[in-house]
Amino acid sequence: MEQQEQMNTLEMAIQDYKEGLGNFTKKMPTLAKKYNEFTEECFKEGQLSQKEKQLIALAVSVYAQDEYCMIYHTKGCLDQQCTEGEILEAIGVAAAFGGGAVMSQVVTLVQEALDEFGQQKH
Repeated sequence: MEQQEQMNTLEMAIQDYKEGLGNFTKKMPTLAKKYNEFTEECFKEGQLSQKEKQLIALAVSVYAQDEYCMIYHTKGCLDQQCTEGEILEAIGVAAAFGGGAVMSQVVTLVQEALDEFGQQKH
């Protein structure tokens, strides 16, 4: 029962997004049309498969902490026959990237600030 409720919640989130996009499209038709054309072009099969593009989109959405896109692109991954292992591996890359961004700031800017401000106290 709990799994069904969660699925309904996730499906409702996608529906909420689509309804919101519909309302936005009514108010800003040209912008919405151009945005939709752009994203459709980005997700077309090309040198990267649609499956690979969905995995990238999911990883980016996790990194960006965009909940609607996480749900949408998880479904997109499943629609493209991604395995759970492929999905988790892509998310692992996003986690490494997020950790790497933190670490790069720690070993450069934070360390430089500690060194500079620490010397001023003496």
